[in-house]
Amino acid sequence: MTRRARLKRGAGHGYLRDVQSPSPQALTAHCLVVDDDAQVRRSLVRLIEAHGLSTVEAASGAEALAILERDGEVPIVISDINMAGMDGVTFLREALQRYPDMAIVMLTGVAEVTTAVECLKLGALDYISKPVLVQEVQARVDKALEKRDLVLQNRFYQKNLESRVRELDRRNKQALVNGVQMLVHALEAKDAYTSGHSARVARYAVKTAVQLGYTGERLEQIRLGGELHDIGKIGTREDILNKPGPLTADEFEHIKAHSALGERILAPFLGESPMVLRIVRSHHERMDGSGFPDGLQSAQTPPEARIVAVVDAFDAMTTNRAYRPSRLPEDAFHELRRCAGAQFDGDIVEAFFRAFPDPSALPISI
Repeated sequence: MTRRARLKRGAGHGYLRDVQSPSPQALTAHCLVVDDDAQVRRSLVRLIEAHGLSTVEAASGAEALAILERDGEVPIVISDINMAGMDGVTFLREALQRYPDMAIVMLTGVAEVTTAVECLKLGALDYISKPVLVQEVQARVDKALEKRDLVLQNRFYQKNLESRVRELDRRNKQALVNGVQMLVHALEAKDAYTSGHSARVARYAVKTAVQLGYTGERLEQIRLGGELHDIGKIGTREDILNKPGPLTADEFEHIKAHSALGERILAPFLGESPMVLRIVRSHHERMDGSGFPDGLQSAQTPPEARIVAVVDAFDAMTTNRAYRPSRLPEDAFHELRRCAGAQFDGDIVEAFFRAFPDPSALPISI
């Protein structure tokens, strides 16, 4: 029958006769052994080093705290409970207050089991009852280090979860923008007369919005809304988009459907960007209520949609279309001012003029 080595207070070094010597590989972690009985402490040190960990010794709780203060935190501590001076319970409290990530295993006699359980409540990861088995010490040390690793990993994931979510959100948004830009390019390929229109509207809208106090995420949504405002025309027949003459009533109804269709196309992807959806749906509303698709009046129309309504009309007037040639920017300025109040929000028209005070520099180049 194989003899099992046991550790008792006062046991001699013969206790470790059958323990293998540590391998020549580098010891992987520090273990602080705290016990006021030198023989027990040395026996534990030899056992733990045989298991592949390097050790530091302390003869009291106060000495152990001094070592930690001097050398820094260690991954694992094995501490006796019943020690002269600062006992193990006091040491446990002090150590975890200063170094909450340390794994601490308490060494206790049979009569001290209740105290050991209290130590678990205070934050100790485990306890070992004396007399102990060699295999038990090694198993408890491994288990405590595994628990510590899990705690640290969980803390790392929690700490980094927010940044990971932000990065994922950024990547998702970028993928969405890339996909949407492909749709814009497809739309402009379908209607050669609107090439660059969406990008120009976006730039006009952003500079105008800045004049009205928009910043940050709201400004970015206006930019994206300007770029996507006509995306619903992907569903408009090409013969109508490129018709050189006036539209029939039915054809005009078909064209008018593009704003609501654009909102439906984008809603599954841009649910967290409501300003973009409002721009796409409402950029053809008019102040007098005669616009589409909802016939909104004045302040019923979202302000971001009123911004895009102004700059969309300006770009449409100053670029060639299938049904008419472009107009001079000065003429377009005059038309915006003439229609302010009935079709356009007058304050936004003036903000556009402040953003682009020199009509001779327009239209902008993309």
